[in-house]
Amino acid sequence: MTQTTNDTAMDAFVARYIEMWNEPDAAKRRATIDAQWAPRAANYTLNMEAVGLDEIEARVTRAYESYVGTGVHRFQLHQPYVAHHGAVRVWWEMVTVADGQVAALGHEFLVLDDDGRIVSDHQFPVSI
Repeated sequence: MTQTTNDTAMDAFVARYIEMWNEPDAAKRRATIDAQWAPRAANYTLNMEAVGLDEIEARVTRAYESYVGTGVHRFQLHQPYVAHHGAVRVWWEMVTVADGQVAALGHEFLVLDDDGRIVSDHQFPVSI
């Protein structure tokens, strides 16, 4: 599957990926994970890995509860994504809801399977 930037389907995919981190409804978060991730997918950060849909759900839920569920932060795109040949780079920022200040910044490098589902998600935080 080859995508480029400004692809309507990829626009929706990336928007849904970002909103998954902000989703207050646990069932909707899981439905997004089931739809967008391959069954044996992995999510990697500098200090942890989550392998399989259940571990990915737990990881997304922890991030939601720690940052978004408190009402303090929200995740959003920082720059337009770039996608081609089954890979997507998503620049994100976590902003403070009260004033829009950037509290964290980073990017995800997503590798997709032939069906367009995430096989691996590698997070690269940026110091601000």
